[in-house]
Amino acid sequence: VLLSDHINLLGDNPLVGANDERLGPRFPDMSAPYDPALRRLAHTVALELGIVLHEGVYAAVPGPNLETRAEYRMLRAIGADVVGMSTVPEVIVAVHQGMRTVGISIITDLCLPDALEPADIGRIIETAGRAEPQLTRLIETLVKRLP
Repeated sequence: VLLSDHINLLGDNPLVGANDERLGPRFPDMSAPYDPALRRLAHTVALELGIVLHEGVYAAVPGPNLETRAEYRMLRAIGADVVGMSTVPEVIVAVHQGMRTVGISIITDLCLPDALEPADIGRIIETAGRAEPQLTRLIETLVKRLP
């Protein structure tokens, strides 16, 4: 999934504390944390490589436990398409420093609250491993094509 935006539910922010203006402003604009031009390029590269790349909103939750049925319903209601436990702090810091970002996540488990089955961590890791070669091709090609 190509991240179009995110919802930060981590309960923490990497910018809390003293701000060094040399690194970025105290209150960075987060209206477009994932660069639109890089997202367009990622879509183009994925299409050329024959890789299916959906786009969606990422909800960052603290974990390490997986979500309950009610939490999945709430996340969907507030606009999340995918859920994870990372990515967002790094993107916040990158945007703070004026970097352009693109976010791509591998979907390893379906979150269907009304048909939720017990999580199988082995299966989740296996799914990530199967997706790794395509993700590597996508990122390598994307980096080579950066302006």
